[in-house]
Amino acid sequence: MKECPKCGTVEIVKNGTHLNKQRYRCKSCGLQFTRATPRGRPAQEKALAVLLYTLGLSFNATARLLKVSTSTVMRWVRIFAERTYTKPAPGKAVVVELDEMWHYLHLKKTKFGFGKLIVARPISSLTGNVAVEIKKHLHD
Repeated sequence: MKECPKCGTVEIVKNGTHLNKQRYRCKSCGLQFTRATPRGRPAQEKALAVLLYTLGLSFNATARLLKVSTSTVMRWVRIFAERTYTKPAPGKAVVVELDEMWHYLHLKKTKFGFGKLIVARPISSLTGNVAVEIKKHLHD
């Protein structure tokens, strides 16, 4: 049985069609609606995407597994982080994948640093995790 998405009551009646889809009207609150099922992906799928990302899988790999766009996975992770972590950060946090690091650094307005070489070594070929080493000279 269909129920009202706003108030949850089952007192609904048919109320014409729109774009060849049945329209319903709630007797209690007067809401008119056509969709009885919720839009979007299930919460379990979004939680799985966040879990895969936190375990080290990249945005792109997670998106391929779940057959969604990369920006969708990024949005799910961002929403999860905003809802979970309430402590305000002193600056704006930037989430960058290693293969996207060049684009992020290329877009920076100021070019400064501490003059040391940063090297990333692969740790796990399954997850793509890397260890970052800071070297003082090229020959260290």
